[in-house]
Formats: sequence, structure tokens, C-alpha cells
Amino acid sequence: MHSAFSTLDWAVFSSYFLVLIVTSVLLSQGKIRNTRDYFVGSNTVPMWAAAISVLATSQSAATFLGGPEYAYSKDLTFIGFYLSAFLAVVFVAKVLIPRFYAIKAVTVYELLEKRYGASAKKQAGVMFLVGRLFASGARLYIGALAISMILFLDIAAAHVAISIAVLMLGALAYVYFGGVKSVIFSDIIQAATYIGAGIAVLIYLYMSMNADMGTIVSTLQAEHKLKLLDWSLSGGFSVWALLGGWLLLNIAAYGLDQDMTQRALTCKDTKEAQNSLMFSIYMTIPVAILFLCIGLLLYLFYQHPELSGLNTEVVQKFDGEKITIFMYYILHEMPEGMRGLVTVGAVAAALSSSNSVLGAMSSVAIEDLYKPWKRKRSDVDEMHFVKAGRAAVLLFAVALSAMAMISYYWQRYTELPLLSFALGVMAFAYTGLLGVYAAAIFTKRGSATTVPLSLIGGFMTVLLLQPYVLGAVFDFKLGFAWQILIGTIVAFAIMMTGRSYLQKP
Repeated sequence: MHSAFSTLDWAVFSSYFLVLIVTSVLLSQGKIRNTRDYFVGSNTVPMWAAAISVLATSQSAATFLGGPEYAYSKDLTFIGFYLSAFLAVVFVAKVLIPRFYAIKAVTVYELLEKRYGASAKKQAGVMFLVGRLFASGARLYIGALAISMILFLDIAAAHVAISIAVLMLGALAYVYFGGVKSVIFSDIIQAATYIGAGIAVLIYLYMSMNADMGTIVSTLQAEHKLKLLDWSLSGGFSVWALLGGWLLLNIAAYGLDQDMTQRALTCKDTKEAQNSLMFSIYMTIPVAILFLCIGLLLYLFYQHPELSGLNTEVVQKFDGEKITIFMYYILHEMPEGMRGLVTVGAVAAALSSSNSVLGAMSSVAIEDLYKPWKRKRSDVDEMHFVKAGRAAVLLFAVALSAMAMISYYWQRYTELPLLSFALGVMAFAYTGLLGVYAAAIFTKRGSATTVPLSLIGGFMTVLLLQPYVLGAVFDFKLGFAWQILIGTIVAFAIMMTGRSYLQKP
């Protein structure tokens, strides 16, 4: 394993953070007069900027390291997830975005208020906040773990805590003062950084192979590594799963999760918002292919010593923790300078998801929960809610950091699968949201009473279907895409028990 950062690595790392400091100051200069300025940039964000921000928000350190892992251990069928996302984005752009803009929404859950009343908006908002706390806290832990491994060559609690603090302070630098507009333009920097790092790694890996492109392709083809579609019923990313549960999950992620949809809500009108989502997925698919290609080259690098000239046993472990092949490569093979570049790539991927979630959680907490409550009790101006929004950003930064450290201790010292639970919680919550929104948009049924029952019913259905709950009792394992599909059906069925409701959004 390489020693700690070299002088060149530290120079690259320091230069990146200098750019963060300078740009955070510059991007926070805009005048914030009200919560619409703070949370949706007064609908003045250019389409292309919103599109890049959606791309950056959809990435994280987990996807930065996980994409290569999938291609290394399996094949290219994971690209189907992004083809499913393309279909989902088309649906969100055509069906949901016009409805959000028709009511001038700041959060996506305001649509439920128009349909089922204020309580429905609050319940959906609480579901989002709880889910995001678990899921984004766990993602923050994964990003911090990777950074601690590279920077300190260990995953001691103190070093993981420092890594969490670095990520959270970087996120706060943008979102606290400048709000969503600052976050969106910072996401352009983060996207350029981690995509640039990915391209650099791909080129370096290719150059280090003792083989031409024809040999590489033929070798991968002979070992079935270039498979794109899985037509089986049991595959995790089979065509059937992609058109079922994964499609629903992507609809929820792009259209019902404030973390992602908030970016589209910053555009000036419906058309620009629709275009921002479409352009984001056009860019996301090539980025996904980039990191899958890194995984394929890593497969050749380690499994075909005749092509790489390296004959070593690969043990994907670090201090007892399983690590991805990309992380193994960074720790063992990456030269000076490149290691620093890939580290800032991982930081950028983690930052782009961390700063967005702070803004999204704050917008839901203030717009959907605090503002209606406060205005019933006193007459306050808009700057009061801007200050409250900034206070909420700080509160959620502390909460997410605490969740990240809880994930660290739980993962290290217990056998319970907290991390897999935490990462999946937001997806569990999606089923209830999908059922509620499907009823609100496509039917005249459902009521304020059935909304919370549907949200809880969808969540509990997916939770019970986990391999560590009923799966452990009855010895079965159901693919996650099918869990999402079943949970959504249950949630929708609960909504259908509600009385007819004639008003449509």
C-alpha cells in the first residue's frame, strides 16, 4: 500500500479547497430577500445550470466508487438503471413538473396540500425529512470513510469524524449564505471535478495496459463483461425489474424527492424545468458509462496479469472492512498527483450530494412545516423565515453528521445491518409517496385520512420484505425492485379505500 499523501497530492488537495473557499465567497454575494430567493433562486436559474446540478445531486461518493465495482464484479447491465431513469425523467417532466409550476411550488409536497389538505403536505414532508436523515447520513459516512482511507490510511473514529467535518463544512460554505442558487453553481464545479478525475483515471488505466483497444474489447467480450441487457426474471437489473420497481424508484427520486426536484423548481418556467431534467439525464448516462468502463479496465488490470504486467492477489479489505476495487486501486496503485486528484473527485461527489440535501431538508422544514405554523400565531416578515432556513441548515448539518458517526459505530461494532437499512430508508419512503401521488394525479379517490396510512403502509411493506426481517424468518430473498413495486401497490391500494375527492391538482 502507498504511504500517506505526497507533497504533490497535498498540493492538488489544497488547490481544490482553495477553489471551494473562493467560489463559496463569490457565490454567496447575491441578495436574499425572501424564502423563494433562498430555496428556489426566485426562479432565475438557467436551464443548463439546473441540469448540471441535477446530474451532480444524483451522484455521491457511493456511486463514484460503486459504479466501477459493479462492472468489475459483474458486467454492464447496471447501465439499464440509467435507461430506466431516462423513462422516469420523461414521465416527471411531462406529468409532474407542469403541476408543480401551476401552483408555483417551492417544495414538491405542496401539491398534496392542494389535493388533500395541509396535513397531507406536512406528513409527506416529515416522511421526507426522516428518510433523508437516515439515507443521506449513511451516504455521508460512506464518503467520509473513503476520504479517511486515502488521507490518513486508516478508518479510526477521529479521522472519520474529521472527514465528515470537512465534507459538511464544505457543504455549509455554499448553502448557508447563498441558498440553492449558490449550491447549483457550486455543483458545476463539483461535477467538473469528479468527472475530470474519472476521465483521468480511465486514460491512466488504459495507458498502463499492455494491450490495444481491439485486445481489450475481445477479452472483455469473451468473458461476457460487455453484457448490456439481462432478460432473466431474477437479475437485480433485469429488463423486467427496470420497467417495474426501478422505474418507480427513479420517478420518485426525480419527481417526488425534494433533494432532486428542488433544482428543477428553480427554473423560470415549466419548459425550462422540463428541459433541465432531460438534459441532466442526457449527461448522466455518459457519466455512468465512464465509471463502468473504469471498472472493466480494473478487471483486466487485476484479473489479466498478461495485459497489466501485475501479478498480485487482490484482497478487497481495509481494517476488516470490505472496500470497492476502485478504492483498492487508489490505495495500492495510484501514483503521486493522481491520488490527490481522485481524492478531490471523491470529495466533490460527496459534496454535491451533501450540500443539496441540506438545502432540500431546510426548504421542507421551513416551507411545509414551520412557516404555516408560525403564520397562524404571529405576523412576521419574510426575512424571519430566511433566518429560520439558515438555522435549519445548521441543524440538519449537525443531524446528518451525527447520523454518519452512528453509522460508523454501528457498522464497526454490531452485526445488525444498519447501513443497508439507512441507505434504503429513503427508497422505503418512496413507495408511500408514489402511492399517494398516483392517487392524487390519476384518480378522484383518497383523503386526508388515507394519506398517512398510505405513507406508513408503503414504508412498512418494504421494510418487512427485507432479508433481515421476514426474509430471515421465512428464508426468502426478494429483489429490491420488486419490493418497491409491491410497496407502491400496497400504498396505492390504501389510498383507493378513501372517499371520492373531486378536486384535482
